[in-house]
Amino acid sequence: MAGNSFGKIFKLTTFGESHGQAIGGIIDGCPAGLEIAIEKIQQELNRRRPGQSAIVTQRKEPDTVEFYSGLFEGKTTGTPIGFVIKNANQKSKDYSHIKDTYRPSHADYTYDEKYGVRDYRGGGRSSARETACRVVAGALAKQLISEIEINAYVASVGEIELQKKHNELDFSLTETNPVRCPDPATAEKMEAYIKKIRSEGDTVGGTVQCVIKNVPKGLGEPVFDKLHAELGKAMLSINAVKGFEYGSGFEGTKMRGSKHNDLFNNDGSTKTNLSGGIQGGISNGMDIYFNVAFKPVATIMQNQETINSEGESVEMQGKGRHDPCVVPRAVPIVEAMAALVIADYLLQNKTSRI
Repeated sequence: MAGNSFGKIFKLTTFGESHGQAIGGIIDGCPAGLEIAIEKIQQELNRRRPGQSAIVTQRKEPDTVEFYSGLFEGKTTGTPIGFVIKNANQKSKDYSHIKDTYRPSHADYTYDEKYGVRDYRGGGRSSARETACRVVAGALAKQLISEIEINAYVASVGEIELQKKHNELDFSLTETNPVRCPDPATAEKMEAYIKKIRSEGDTVGGTVQCVIKNVPKGLGEPVFDKLHAELGKAMLSINAVKGFEYGSGFEGTKMRGSKHNDLFNNDGSTKTNLSGGIQGGISNGMDIYFNVAFKPVATIMQNQETINSEGESVEMQGKGRHDPCVVPRAVPIVEAMAALVIADYLLQNKTSRI
């Protein structure tokens, strides 16, 4: 299986399955001498882990990270950083009913077609549990780029949308509610809606918005490795993501150029920021902001028609422990992937000038 690594200089490779003994990763390219606060990495994992509130999956996993290499006396050594997160609460029997059955909108069918074999226990390698490894690497990347501020939050659940712009929000409120929406009134509506959807045995999607502040000018390469292209790849690699837009996004298509152009101030900043902090694929020093769209979780607690490995029509119902809405737990994952992209480009920039 290819495609298990992300990044060019600051590089993450992950391994493991949802119901195996453990998941883990190797972070390569991290400079030596960086003082690492392990507790901050664990805090980020705690934000992603299951069972943290009534509106997420109730799988109980401590998600405690163990580092095996690359750190000595609290600092990075410049060698590969190896880590493991042990799986503690597998219930593989919950998936015995899909051993030979393909769940609609899951990776079951495509994995069988591509590899001829699949780990049906929780989706195996296709499970979103793999994203815990990204959170570890992203938390470490955040410490490498500590002057850059990355804030993600839930901007919509179903048709309930946050009406405030990102520059009108107090990001300190994001972690004060289980939905991770920095507007308490909107968060309350979202939480009630998710609970209603769950009671009906159904699921719902939503969007996560991310804002990156204090980004230096000059990150990104102007042709195939544009900064927004790499951010798009990073976000679209997250399970259940169906869309990515930055800056004015699709709304910008409705505007005229005379209204859409970001006019300059004398210091090089711009009066507006419809470019989303990126022009020509390169950061311009303004805030980078983007939206990530997540589909409804594919496993629902309702009967659905599907097929089995013999091509026969069968009926199945979802079992096990699943999120009715993935977006609250996706917030730290979005931040982690953004941090990996920015850290990688910062290190690339150090080698682009003599």
